[in-house]
Amino acid sequence: MAKILCVLYDDPVTGYPPEYARDDLPRVDHYPGGQTLPTPKGVDFTPGQLLGSVSGELGLRPFLEAHGHTLVVTSDKDREGSVFDQELADADVVISQPFWPAYLTAERIARAPKLKLAITAGIGSDHVDLDAAIEHGVTVAEVTYCNSISVAEHVAMMILSLVRNYLPSYQTVLDGGWNIADCVSRSYDVEGMHVGTVAAGRIGLAVLRRMRPFDVHLHYTDRHRLPREIEEELNLTFHETTADMVPHCDVVTINAPLHPETEGMFDDQLIGTMKRGAYLINTARAKICDRDAVVRALESGQLAGYAGDVWYPQPAPADHPWRTMPHHGMTPHISGSSLSAQARYAAGTREILEAWMGGTPIREEYLIVDKGRLAGAGAHSYSVNK
Repeated sequence: MAKILCVLYDDPVTGYPPEYARDDLPRVDHYPGGQTLPTPKGVDFTPGQLLGSVSGELGLRPFLEAHGHTLVVTSDKDREGSVFDQELADADVVISQPFWPAYLTAERIARAPKLKLAITAGIGSDHVDLDAAIEHGVTVAEVTYCNSISVAEHVAMMILSLVRNYLPSYQTVLDGGWNIADCVSRSYDVEGMHVGTVAAGRIGLAVLRRMRPFDVHLHYTDRHRLPREIEEELNLTFHETTADMVPHCDVVTINAPLHPETEGMFDDQLIGTMKRGAYLINTARAKICDRDAVVRALESGQLAGYAGDVWYPQPAPADHPWRTMPHHGMTPHISGSSLSAQARYAAGTREILEAWMGGTPIREEYLIVDKGRLAGAGAHSYSVNK
C-alpha cells in the first residue's frame, strides 16, 4: 500500500466554511480546443466546496483509505523539521499546489528513496527539481488546463484594474472620500492600447481572446508560433523574442513557465526597453522577474503598474518589497484556485492517482517527467539543465 503526502494551504482563519456564496457551479464540458475535463472513475466531494485547503483534502481521503492507502495532509512545509520533511522520507507520492508549493528540491528528492510520483494539483511544476526527478526516476504530473481559464480571467481583471486605477479608487470609498481628481489622475482607457503576452500557450492564448473585445492591438511571442488562422482571427502580431516585443506594448502579461531560459528575464535592462508608463502583469512565476528591478521601475515611473499573484518564496514574507511598492495590484497566489478550478484540479488529481495505482498510463497531456525524461506537457513547456 502507498503513502500519499499531500501539502495544502491552511483553512480560512474563521474555520472551514459551513456554507458557500453559491449553490452550484456553471457546467463546463470541455476546454477550448476540445480536451476533456478530468475523468476520474468517481469523486467524493461536492463541486464548489473548498477542496484546496487542509480540511478539504482534495476530496481524496475516502477513496485512498478505501483502497488501503495512507493519506497525510499538512500545510507545514517550510520550517526546519516541518511535517512535510518528516513525512517525506517514506512517502510514495507527494501532492502539492503552485499556490502553496512544497519545494521538492534535489536534496529532498534524494532523501525520499520511495518517492515515485509528484503531482501538482494545478498547473506549473517548477517547484519540483525536474533534473532531480529525471535522475531519480520520479514521475511528475500536473492537471493540465484545469485552471488555465481561471488564470486568464485573473489576468484580464488585473489589466483593467491597473489601467483604470481601480484599487486606489476603491480605497477612496473605504476611506470615506470622494476626490474624483485623485482617482482619475492615473486612469486610462484600455481601448487602443497594445497588449502583448510572453508565451501564448493555453493561458496566454486565453488572455488574448479575452482582451480582443476591448479593441486593443494584440502581440505575442512564443517558442511555438501559433497557426496562421489564429493569428488572422485575432489580428495578432508575432515577435521572435520577448526583447523584440516589449518596446511596442503598453501592457505586457507574462504567461510562460519558469525554467532556465525565463528565470530573471524581466530585469533592469529589459524593463528599461519598455514604454515609459507600461504595465506588467505576472501570474506565471515570480522569478521570471527580478524582484528589485520591478520595485525600481515602479518607483522611477518606468512602469506605471505591476500586478500578479506569484511571489518567491511562497508564502511571501511580511517584509517582501512587493507588498509595499507603489502602484501595484498584488494578490496572494489565488488566480488558479477559484472554487471552480478546485473542482477540476481535485478531480484531475484523483484521475492521475487512479491511473498510477491501477498501472494504466497517465494522460499524456498531464505528464511533465516520465521514464527519465521530459514528457507530454513538460516536453512542450520546459527545458532542463542537462
